[in-house]
Amino acid sequence: MNLVLEKPVYGGDCLARAESVGGKPGKTVFVPLTLPGETVSAQIVEDKRSFAKAELDRILHASPNRIVPKCPHFGACGGCSYQHAGYVTQLALKEQILRETLTRAGVLFPTEIGALAKEPWAYRNRIRLAFTPSGELGYRSRRSHAIVPILECPIAAPSLLVAAQQAAAFLAENPASTPIAEIELFADPDQSQLLMTLFCEKIPADITQPWLEALSATLSPKATGIRLQLADGALEPRILAAVGEPSILYSASGFDYRVDHGAFFQVNRWLADDFVALVTGNRSGHLAWDLYAGVGLFARQLTRSFTQVIAVESAPASGKALQHNLAGTGAQAVLSSTLDYLRRNRQEREPRPDLIVLDPPRAGLGDEIAALLNAIGAPKMVYVSCDPATLARDLRSLTQERYKIDQITLVDMFPQTFHLETVVSLSRS
Repeated sequence: MNLVLEKPVYGGDCLARAESVGGKPGKTVFVPLTLPGETVSAQIVEDKRSFAKAELDRILHASPNRIVPKCPHFGACGGCSYQHAGYVTQLALKEQILRETLTRAGVLFPTEIGALAKEPWAYRNRIRLAFTPSGELGYRSRRSHAIVPILECPIAAPSLLVAAQQAAAFLAENPASTPIAEIELFADPDQSQLLMTLFCEKIPADITQPWLEALSATLSPKATGIRLQLADGALEPRILAAVGEPSILYSASGFDYRVDHGAFFQVNRWLADDFVALVTGNRSGHLAWDLYAGVGLFARQLTRSFTQVIAVESAPASGKALQHNLAGTGAQAVLSSTLDYLRRNRQEREPRPDLIVLDPPRAGLGDEIAALLNAIGAPKMVYVSCDPATLARDLRSLTQERYKIDQITLVDMFPQTFHLETVVSLSRS
């Protein structure tokens, strides 16, 4: 069918309406790799009662904002969704999505939404690739869980793919009894340090530390640390073998953060300093909480302007690095879930913080945490979100009872993809 694309939706698609039937509005159709205003021919690939998904056949009328994608794998690879749009257009699409998501949730927010963006290429400091049965490296397909072999990745720091390709060559010449399923690589901003993690689904009998040492010797430059672990998704994964260092030092905002294998850290190596300044700058007081603290990216900076800082983190891989990064500052690292920490705080009536920084995972806060935050009533909060839908839900809960939004900034942490980060400053009303 022929479709006219109306607007972008979160997830990378654009929305169109099928022709109306019997005077009723046509069914909503979502089409990837398109832009608002374009007319396209598309094939329905999934037809539900209230919506349909389609795949692009050809563009009948192109948007003036359409450009030639930089990566030859774009379209098949599931990593990027906006390479067919100029970068100014990408930012405009993300702002439109953010505005509409907040408005639909009934959230009152300032008219102006700020933007923080930098170089949109070679920004990723972490990538995770899978191996095909024949040993080729690739990302998951846009359409399925199949692996799309790749030769390049222009959004990744160059050293990451080079190291992955060197590892793939070593594995081809030195195969394990149990194949390596995936590989993850993480580098510091200047690519001078590199952590490599190999994932296997069963314990191989023939992979030992000398085998990893031989792998390390083939890498140029040599990896700071390599480890092999089971790909079981456990919070504390089973480590089968390891060589080198268990962590690297990542320089951001004037401090060298220890980041361990598997620990969360912001992915954009160009934005770290400005991002930290946006969240923590011009804020001071006696007590600050950093909830979902990770390795302490924000907590370490808050120690400069707050007398006391409490950083809460539940993931074991991040918690150990958090304790190290806060050592000697007087700040306290609490290894706990945010929900458990807030419940204890309400029971024990601990001092109210002057500032709370929130950086939850994609699932957001949820009803109980939002209710506890409203009850605690800190004068200021900063909410860092990586999902506009859960952000809108949580902001509705916070602003309906106690808080108002002072400032919203869209942070383009993931150029070329549909993902968007948002930093929201709130104050008690």
